[in-house]
Amino acid sequence: MEKVKLAVTPAPHIKSIDTVSSVMLDVVIALCPAILASIIFFGIKALIIIVTCVAFAVLSEYICQRLMDRPVRINDFSAVVTGILLAFCLPPSIPWYIAALGAVFAIVIGKMVFGGLGYNIFNPALVGRAFLLASWPVFMTSWSLPEKLTSSNWASLYDSTTSASALGMFKEALNVAKSGGGTQGLESVYSQFSISSLFFGNVPGSLGETSVIALLLGAFYLWFYKKHITWHIPVTYIATVGLLAYIGGGPELMTGNYLFHITSGGLILGAFFMATDMVTSPITPYGRIIFGLGAGLLVFIIRIFGGYPEGVCYSILIMNAATPLIDRWTRPRKFGEVR
Repeated sequence: MEKVKLAVTPAPHIKSIDTVSSVMLDVVIALCPAILASIIFFGIKALIIIVTCVAFAVLSEYICQRLMDRPVRINDFSAVVTGILLAFCLPPSIPWYIAALGAVFAIVIGKMVFGGLGYNIFNPALVGRAFLLASWPVFMTSWSLPEKLTSSNWASLYDSTTSASALGMFKEALNVAKSGGGTQGLESVYSQFSISSLFFGNVPGSLGETSVIALLLGAFYLWFYKKHITWHIPVTYIATVGLLAYIGGGPELMTGNYLFHITSGGLILGAFFMATDMVTSPITPYGRIIFGLGAGLLVFIIRIFGGYPEGVCYSILIMNAATPLIDRWTRPRKFGEVR
C-alpha cells in the first residue's frame, strides 16, 4: 500500500502553487531586461561583475550551509537574486575581486549569520553594498560613461572613460547654490542629464540602476503579471521622494525637477526590487505604506542635507531595522478583540 504523507498544521490552511524557488526565479526573470541593458551600455565588464557576484554568492551560501550542517538549498535562487542585485549596485569599473568580497559579505554577514533565508532582518545585497562603500569608497564612486557597441572599450575589461554620476554632479552644484554661488550649476546638471537619457539609461552610474525603462519592465512582470509585489511600498516610496523634491527644496533648487530625482540614482531599483523584499519588509498593507514613506523621507534627507549624494541603500537598511516595530504597530486585531 502506498504511504500517504500528511502535513499536520494549525488552521487556516492556505495553499499556493508558489514556492521560494519559483518566486526567486521570477525575480531573476524580471531582472533580465536590466541585465541586458547593463551589458549594452557598459560592455563585457558588466557581464563579468554580474557573473562574479552571482558565483561567489552561491558558493558562499553553499559553504555556509555545509559548515552549519544544514540542508543545501542553493537551488532556491535566493543567492542568485542577491548576487544580481549586488552587482546592480556596483560601478562598471570596480575590480572583480572587490565585487566577489562584497558578495561573500552579503551572504555570510547579511544572511547566513541570522540563520539563512527567512531570518535575515536586512536586505543582504544592500548589506554587501554598504560594506564595499565603507571599505573601498574610491572604487565605489568611480563611474564609467556608457560605451557604444562598436567601441573598443565595450569589449575591454579594463579601459573605460570615467565621469561623475548625475546625483554626484547634482550634489556638488547644490552645495555651491547653498553657499550663495548661484543656481547655474544646477541648471547645467538638469540640462546635461535629460529625463529621456535617465529613463533609457545612457548615463554614468551603477550597472543596474541607470535604465529606468528596463527596471520598469521587470517591475511590471512582478507586479501585474506574477503579482508577487504590491503597490504599497514602491508607489509610496517613489511618490514621497518626488513630492518632497517638488516642494521641499525651494523653487530655486528643486521645483520642476522632481522627475530628475525619481529617475536618477537607484530609486527605481530599490523601490521595486529591494524595498519589496518579502523577508525584510512589513507584512501588513499599512505597514508597507509606512515603510515606503519612511524610506522616501530618508532618501530626501540624505540627498539634500547629508554628505552623500545617494540615500537609497541606507534608507532601505534603516527601514529594514524598523520593520519588526512597524509590524507590531500595524498588526490587525484578533477577531472579537476589544482594546
